Amino acid sequence: MNGYERMMTAIRRGQSDCVPIWELIVNRPVIEALYPELFGGSARARYERGSQGAFELQAEFVARENLDGITVFEDSLVEKWLDGRTFVDEWGITWKVGDHNIPYAVGHPIKGERELDRWQPPEPDADFRLKSLEAAVRRFKGEKAIVFLGHEAFEFSHYLRGMEELLADYVLRPELAHRLAQKVVQYKLRVLERAAEIGADILCTGDDYAHRKAPIMSPRHFEQFVLPYLRQCVEVARRKGVPFLKHTDGNLWKIMDLIVGAGIDCLDPLEPIADMDMGRVKERYGHKVALAGNVDCGRLLSSAPTEAVVEAVRETLAKGAVGGGLILASSNSIHPAVRPQNYRAMVEAGRRFGHYPLDEAMVAEYRTRDYMASHR
Repeated sequence: MNGYERMMTAIRRGQSDCVPIWELIVNRPVIEALYPELFGGSARARYERGSQGAFELQAEFVARENLDGITVFEDSLVEKWLDGRTFVDEWGITWKVGDHNIPYAVGHPIKGERELDRWQPPEPDADFRLKSLEAAVRRFKGEKAIVFLGHEAFEFSHYLRGMEELLADYVLRPELAHRLAQKVVQYKLRVLERAAEIGADILCTGDDYAHRKAPIMSPRHFEQFVLPYLRQCVEVARRKGVPFLKHTDGNLWKIMDLIVGAGIDCLDPLEPIADMDMGRVKERYGHKVALAGNVDCGRLLSSAPTEAVVEAVRETLAKGAVGGGLILASSNSIHPAVRPQNYRAMVEAGRRFGHYPLDEAMVAEYRTRDYMASHR
């Protein structure tokens, strides 16, 4: 089987020849450490110029690592640079570029009703919007699963409004919160729809709902202000005949029934540091959704010896891969602090121990372990 076949079998809760390996995001430092030649000469300039340049390097990394899937983002524009590290995007959001070329939102354009009345999202049908996806389809279609990463309403609502203001809106200004969400999601739905039409094999949304200890909002507010827009995104995938993968960090237990009940096909990344134990999730929800992730990218992949990484992979496989329905990945992303040798150890262990039929002795030995017990 090839990567596409493995990923699509797993996301439909099936069992292929081996557990597929995929990653939502692999940041530049790990790629550069493993393949420094990819950043020589004009390649570095291509990376720095924006999303399409970054995609070219990501694609080459995925090909060289022989991963089973590749994640593709929509392409976006910078409207203007305020200084060498601060820019305003086409949404009107101000971003600060931090270390390793990773931006974070610092300015939120929707201050109240008046700004919301005037504000409109960018053009979802812009010609440049899905150029990286088109390139992925040309290079990988039918060989690796192409995962298109979009969003629902929540993440861009708090980028536009500010997290504290948005959460206050849920209590004090619910109509404003819904109006903003509706404007955002109409754009996001159209981009997801176009992505499926162009050739994305899996649609994914990356809005994070939780911190390490609990969801960001109450279950009641999640059900009122977030869940309806998640369901709309899932419905796009249903209409287009592709699976839907939901990515969200944190401790999700209080809202798990709502997330799974929205009709998602796969849940990623199941952070063990946030009490999202693979075995517990598999037991309670494995008959409804496929699972992805669960190899801790914090302390384990960042500072543990490689032997500990191998043990964590064996535990993850023992708890999540029995019967199929598992995609092996980190518990969030391969971020800049991940040790390259630990990332490589994770991938190699997945290939070594993830073949079906799984080793019964391994499953019996590791399914009751908890490699994160001493780190919580």
